[in-house]
Amino acid sequence: MPSLAAIREQRQSARLTALRASAADVAANHPGGEVWLFGSLARGDWDACSDVDLLAIAPTQQQADALADALLGARMGDDVLALSQERWQQLKGSDDPYWRAIGRDALRLDQP
Repeated sequence: MPSLAAIREQRQSARLTALRASAADVAANHPGGEVWLFGSLARGDWDACSDVDLLAIAPTQQQADALADALLGARMGDDVLALSQERWQQLKGSDDPYWRAIGRDALRLDQP
């Protein structure tokens, strides 16, 4: 019988595989767009009540907003934050511990 840790790891792997495939499909229609997973699922400390937190990153804020709308429309995430690439670079390198943690833990989904 598999351990609880093994079951948890299998479920996380299955969720990430599905999210990666969907993110690649959505991002393909948004040139320059990037889809990042952050929060408990990215860190690996999720539970049954955890939501899916995504970042929609694109060259401009308008493009990021369109990507975020597409991700929400595809029902990929519960919370989707839209940021221009410039703003994302500023935030993840800032002194704000919230954004530093996101920058450290986030997983890019739209690439293998």
